[in-house]
Amino acid sequence: MKILTNGAAMLLCALALFFHHSLLAADGRAKPNVVTTVSPITNMVRNIGGVHIKVTGIVPDGVDSHTFEPIPSDIKTLQAADLIVMNGLDLELPTLKLAQKVKKAATPVLQLGNRALKEEDWRYDFSFPREHGHPNPHVWLDIELGMRYAEIIRDELTALDPANQADYRANAAAYLGKLQELDRAIFACVGTIPEENRKLVTYHDSFAYFAPRYGMTVIAAVQPADFAEPGPREVMNIIKQIRETGVPAIFGSEVFPSKVMEQIAREANVKFVDQLSDDELPAPPHHSFIGMMAGNVAIMTEALGGNPDCMAKVDTGNIGF
Repeated sequence: MKILTNGAAMLLCALALFFHHSLLAADGRAKPNVVTTVSPITNMVRNIGGVHIKVTGIVPDGVDSHTFEPIPSDIKTLQAADLIVMNGLDLELPTLKLAQKVKKAATPVLQLGNRALKEEDWRYDFSFPREHGHPNPHVWLDIELGMRYAEIIRDELTALDPANQADYRANAAAYLGKLQELDRAIFACVGTIPEENRKLVTYHDSFAYFAPRYGMTVIAAVQPADFAEPGPREVMNIIKQIRETGVPAIFGSEVFPSKVMEQIAREANVKFVDQLSDDELPAPPHHSFIGMMAGNVAIMTEALGGNPDCMAKVDTGNIGF
């Protein structure tokens, strides 16, 4: 048996390292570049795409997605995209317009809400009046529709990258199972809330799709359609509604503090809870869309007189990455 000289051994090691790094680089170049917008959608795409895609979310956590304007660095991000995934339903109009101008001709723009819902199922309300022409875009808060989002993402990634379709389908199946578990837990939580308390007053009209799915009613939203603070007449009308319906708590967001909501709660003599989120993911270890929804429902359930323990066993972890 011949023994390699030190020089030959070093040469073989160097060649092995070279080919190893070349393969890694090739793998990196081969990954589809997927650009997303709001954090819940970004998280869904990451769960289903796993290690096979590169995901860049361009709407930062804690930023109002309705008023978000892309920054100059987002132009390069959109130009490099192989797939752009948005919520749609007019939520990200400035980003959509920019993407259509700068993206590669072959890059699809996937608007999930427009694919998941027929136009006759779009919802309009206080913050999104029909006369303004923009439907309520918060489709993902209804977990049944969130599952439809996941299926559409799975199919789009499979079409984009057929070589890894088995993993996309496996990840999607596992993720859909977790969403089904969450959906059942939400029904269980709402079932513990006294029936007369299953009413929501929120700062922003985020729960228009969530409420009818789970047997709740949105009776008021504080933020008007122009995203300003409400005027005195609107405030008085909301206080009157709260008093008439006997709502025990009203809900705001810690990301967008509102002194008006504090005033409404004081004058209506109800609890003000400022911890709901429609698109900001919680901190680890629950940093996921499922974690956000589990937190929302636990907070909501307890404040309205129910038992939030039904959320305790929901798996809020991510899969595939």
